[in-house]
Amino acid sequence: MTDSPARPRPAAPKRRRSLRLGPLTLLWRTRPLLVALCVFAVLVVAFVRALLSFDDYPMGSADVVRTLVGGGDSGETFVLFTLRMPRALTAALVGAALGLAGAIMQSLTRNPLASPDTLGVTWGASVGAIAVIILGGSTGQVSGLVSRLGVPVGALVGGVLVSMVVFGLAWSSGLESTRLLLVGVAASLFCSNLVYWAMSWTQVQEASRAQTWLTGSMHAADWDRVGPAALALAVLLPLSLAAAHALRALTLGDDSARGLGVRVERARLLLLLIATLLACVAVSAAGPITFVALAAPQIALRLCKLAQPPLVTSALLGSALTLAADQIAAGLFTVSLPVGVFTAVLGAPYLMYLIVRRHREHHL
Repeated sequence: MTDSPARPRPAAPKRRRSLRLGPLTLLWRTRPLLVALCVFAVLVVAFVRALLSFDDYPMGSADVVRTLVGGGDSGETFVLFTLRMPRALTAALVGAALGLAGAIMQSLTRNPLASPDTLGVTWGASVGAIAVIILGGSTGQVSGLVSRLGVPVGALVGGVLVSMVVFGLAWSSGLESTRLLLVGVAASLFCSNLVYWAMSWTQVQEASRAQTWLTGSMHAADWDRVGPAALALAVLLPLSLAAAHALRALTLGDDSARGLGVRVERARLLLLLIATLLACVAVSAAGPITFVALAAPQIALRLCKLAQPPLVTSALLGSALTLAADQIAAGLFTVSLPVGVFTAVLGAPYLMYLIVRRHREHHL
């Protein structure tokens, strides 16, 4: 008898490092942690650059530090605290909300094409916000009060209603991603046409305000937008992290998730609600900004080499992408472009790339 060749040993699974803090044990992998730290460093650099050189008013690092501690003159204080910092914070918060929402939706559907943009949530929130802008102006209400209170509420109501309709129509003995995307695209087209139809019969002033808002711009960012967005993210981010175990289980399938003790329908509903609220927060703060929720989770997934998009890294990448896109759109061209226009130009070819890549994977 001849000896059979020795079988190669399976590769040992990557070990997780742990840190015990009293009754809590924190687990992490080295590569995802390093990637998250590097992305955070890039985010800090982008934020600092936004404070230093975002417009024609020259301010060096020493000027910014002096103004932050209360030693700047009136011009520097106005530029830093009224113009630059609210804009930078709004971009960072909006990007984090979009990146986190995209990561949750792509993990739930197990489809890299899923995002608030392709599932109709972004345009649903836009319908609610535009309705408030148009009706608020046409009924003679105080526009400032309507913008501060009505637009976020309108975006929230519109986004939640459209997401309920989309997931309700797409559900048929399970959540099939292709059917969900088709229903989401149809809902996006319907809502976008509804928005432009409403703008066609309203007054010119309200239509102009609505069109400016629809471009997804940071030009009107102020502290009134920063506060609600920061508060919402402070609530929704911990909820997302608390539901991360259920999200990982759901990516294995409903039966496997039930075997792991997850209440499938309850967990899915909670995660969908969190993702929808995150997208609505972003839309209410800056208007519809595409590409970020689609790209940030996939970039984080490839950098970390994980089975699903990491939530925290996706949020950090979303912040960095939005901040960088806003600075490029504002400084690269002779005319300052809204960040939503710039990200839409980037998002179209990226979406085509994802579609072609997924088609090839299914036919190999």
